[in-house]
Amino acid sequence: MKTEIQNEEKMDIQLNQEDFQKTIEINQKVLIDFYADWCGPCQTLLPTVHKLADEFDGDVLIKKVNVDQNAELAASFGVRSIPTLVFISNGDEVHRQNGLVSERDLRAQINNLKTA
Repeated sequence: MKTEIQNEEKMDIQLNQEDFQKTIEINQKVLIDFYADWCGPCQTLLPTVHKLADEFDGDVLIKKVNVDQNAELAASFGVRSIPTLVFISNGDEVHRQNGLVSERDLRAQINNLKTA
């Protein structure tokens, strides 16, 4: 039962093209993780992203975008490699991180976003 709940919670941080604009409009601070299921570094980053999504809940909205299922959205952000983390404050991109990042560094970047 707990596994089912965890899987539902993980799916909850997915973002798609249809929900993107509304999500950005109603949330001041957003971190978007562009990833693919087949990407090894993306899968390595996955537990950290979920952990920090829970930790920063209410301060920074953390969402994941599957580039294979949302190619237009990824292209609109100019995503050329994954994982790519895009930090958005008040609708504007304020920072971008390409590639694998440590939990400590990602936490620091999210804290910076909170004050951006």
